[in-house]
Amino acid sequence: MKEEKIIVPANGYLMLFVFLVMFFGCIAAIPLTRSPWFIFGIVISLFLAFGFIMVQPNGSRVLLLFGKYIGTVKQNGFYWVNPFYTKKKISLRASNFDSERLKVNDKLGNPVMISTILVWRVQNTYKAAFDVDNYENFVRVQTDAAVRKLASMYPYDNFADEGHTEDITLRSSVNEVSAALEKEIDERLSIAGIEVLEARIGYLAYAQEIASAMLKRQQATAIVAARHKIVEGAVSMVEMAIDELNKKQVVDLDEERKAAMVSNLMVVLCGDKETAPVVNTGTLNH
Repeated sequence: MKEEKIIVPANGYLMLFVFLVMFFGCIAAIPLTRSPWFIFGIVISLFLAFGFIMVQPNGSRVLLLFGKYIGTVKQNGFYWVNPFYTKKKISLRASNFDSERLKVNDKLGNPVMISTILVWRVQNTYKAAFDVDNYENFVRVQTDAAVRKLASMYPYDNFADEGHTEDITLRSSVNEVSAALEKEIDERLSIAGIEVLEARIGYLAYAQEIASAMLKRQQATAIVAARHKIVEGAVSMVEMAIDELNKKQVVDLDEERKAAMVSNLMVVLCGDKETAPVVNTGTLNH
């Protein structure tokens, strides 16, 4: 037997009625008949009581007879089975697992702290009970291994200044990374009959030793990008101003005056502080 076998045992209420009749009948017969054989009837009825099992919703019982797999009871209810059966309880409910924060290296070699939140449940009770030693510990270990592998496949973030322009990153591509993580964990846990319902990154940050440096780097990258946009807009505005002045012939600008106006406008538009106007009552040369 290598696959899960679903069985439905005998009705527990019927066997409970048989047990009560046998147990109290033997007790009542002892003083009337004074026969010691009814004592054995009481012992047998008590032994039969060990066969009662109760399966709650989203629960199961794996039954073994002297090491041989008999089957799994998944339908909730009150049942009676062979008292010699070993009854192993396995929950079929969804479970949450919040892994510890692991220090791993991303694709670029930067140390990051990462953890995952996993939602899982047992789908195949035979594999969970017999193909792995402890399926709950198996889930924890394999999840940590999958997170380590995933972190090494993607960079934490894009850094255009170094030529790293990955489409998928751990920080920005949440859906893509979660899908890859879920697939990786599902492949690892399938051997234990575990179904992965959801897997997502729960915590993600640079390791403490480089967090401050990376924060300054991100701030510098943002400042450079903002300055680039400012300069691009300023050049466009200066070009538009010169074109409008020439078009409407407001003032005749030679190359020297154009250069001075461009310089002044660029200072005004690109500066991060307010400028103080200077009134020139002479010429540019005097």
